[in-house]
This record gives sequence, C-alpha cells and structure tokens, in this order.
Amino acid sequence: VGGGQGGLISGFTHPLFVWDHVVAMIAVGLWGVFLGRPAIWILPVAFPVVMAFGGAMGVVGMPLPAVEVGIALSGVILGLLVAFGTRAPLWAALAIVSGFAIFHGHAHGTELPVAANPYAYAVGFVTATGLLHLVGIAFGSLAHRPWGTYAVRAAGLVIAAVGAAFLVGVA
Repeated sequence: VGGGQGGLISGFTHPLFVWDHVVAMIAVGLWGVFLGRPAIWILPVAFPVVMAFGGAMGVVGMPLPAVEVGIALSGVILGLLVAFGTRAPLWAALAIVSGFAIFHGHAHGTELPVAANPYAYAVGFVTATGLLHLVGIAFGSLAHRPWGTYAVRAAGLVIAAVGAAFLVGVA
C-alpha cells in the first residue's frame, strides 16, 4: 500500500520536511483566518485538491515552467498577504492559492520515482498538506487576541523571508 520509497509515507513526510512547502502551506491557513468564513475552510480545501491536479500533471510528465520559482514566490506572496492582513475577495484568494498549489503539486508529481505508487504518494502529500493548513489555522486563531495579530503578522514576515531565501536560491 505504499509505505516505501515514493509511497504513502514518502508522500506524507515530504511536505513536512521541505521548508519552502511548509511555509506556504501554513500561510494558506493563516491567510484564511484573516479572510474569515468561508475562506478559512475553502482555501485549505482548495489547495490540496488543486495540488493533487498539479501532482497528476507532474506524474504524466506535463511540463510546467519555473516550478521552483513558483514555489518560492508562494512563500513570499502568501507570507506578505498574511503580514499585511490583506483582505481579498474570495475569488481572488482562491485564484492565488490555487495558482500556487499547481506548482507545489507539480513538484511532488515530478519527484516520484518511476516505481512509486502515485496514488499512495498523493494521499500522503495531500494529508500532510491538510495538516499544515490546520497548523496555520490554529496559529492564526491567535489573531483574535489583542497581541495575537502581531504574532500572526510576524509569522507572515518570517514566511515571506523564507520564501525570499528560496527564491534567491532558485532564481
């Protein structure tokens, strides 16, 4: 059922230990908190769904230019959206998050070994992604406290800085 190389465990652990993915996924949850309902749940559901589509693109070898740049930019842009508490319409937030999800998914899909079980891997990375979104939502809930808004916005700046560091590395 895919516990080995490229299976369920590999798909689950990959997004948890690759910082450019971690920060972007947490930022989705954080931004959802700032945007409120229904974005707080729609964005974290849309990201893994669209990411799975991007993963399928990568598995079948469909090219996507500048994948690593797109991933790094996701940290920068999503981090800044959180840092500035940007209030976007739901359709715009969904378009931004979904656009970045394609890049993250594509990277996962192209990293699969030839002998891997892409379905088990996909279940693993989608599950881990959802958990990272929940971490962002949980931390973002601090924004409901007077001092918490500063902590959440500071986290957005850290996320943007991590994204910028990756961007410098891939650009």
